[in-house]
Amino acid sequence: MERFVAVLIEHTGGKFPLWLTPEQFIILPISEKFESYSKKVLSLLANFDLRGSVDERSEKTGKKIRDAEIAKIPYMLIVGENEEKEGTVSVRKHTEGDLGVMKIEEFAALVDMAVKKELD
Repeated sequence: MERFVAVLIEHTGGKFPLWLTPEQFIILPISEKFESYSKKVLSLLANFDLRGSVDERSEKTGKKIRDAEIAKIPYMLIVGENEEKEGTVSVRKHTEGDLGVMKIEEFAALVDMAVKKELD
């Protein structure tokens, strides 16, 4: 089993397929005022069987994005005042950049479609 995992890590360069990666997304609140909304988004996405976490560090958003890119997390969800008002998330994809603002259900459908595409 250990050899298989080592070969998998070496083959993918640490960038696992979306269906296999431990964290499919990370939520990045732009300030601590939006941490409660971040946790709400996290629980809503858990209902869609998506795996992720909230970055609650008191770092600048740019540093959080850079750290998520280095960690090879497929999707970054940035939340702030506008997103909280509208019930949306601003989505960034690893290595591709900004995908725009989406409703939470739209993001869940996007991930589901990407997983199905990888498995086909």
